[in-house]
Amino acid sequence: MNRKHGTLIAAAAGAALLLAGAAKAEEKGVEWTTLQSAKVSLEKGFAAAQPKGKPISGKFEMAEGKLQLSVYTAGQGKFWEVIVDHASGKISKTDEITGGEDLEAAQKQAKAMAKTMRSLRDVLIKAEKANAGYRAVSVMPEIEKGAVNADVELL
Repeated sequence: MNRKHGTLIAAAAGAALLLAGAAKAEEKGVEWTTLQSAKVSLEKGFAAAQPKGKPISGKFEMAEGKLQLSVYTAGQGKFWEVIVDHASGKISKTDEITGGEDLEAAQKQAKAMAKTMRSLRDVLIKAEKANAGYRAVSVMPEIEKGAVNADVELL
């Protein structure tokens, strides 16, 4: 399928969050029919992961052939990958992120989130409202040219 491109702008106190690249997520291996089986939205996944820290990114992904809802959180100087059951909304697994590419990504995401007052939940709600019929599959914040951007993928 073709990729849908769009830019949404959401102002935050002291920083702007740009929602760049609202896109279909087939390149990531998540198909619409698979995503429909998820009873829990990415937004609700953030709420479920909150006990492990502030959500700094999240995504639906395919892991070992199964749909998985993964949320990265930051809190008390630690980073966590929280796996939320996409059917029940309960945490099914937590792993501390201690090294490698995952730690590097989590540190960058936490730095971006520290520069904005806007929550990822708010960003997702705005992106979904602006793109009726689409569902958020992932959101990844970053700092680009001094501004905080959030890449939101919609399917």
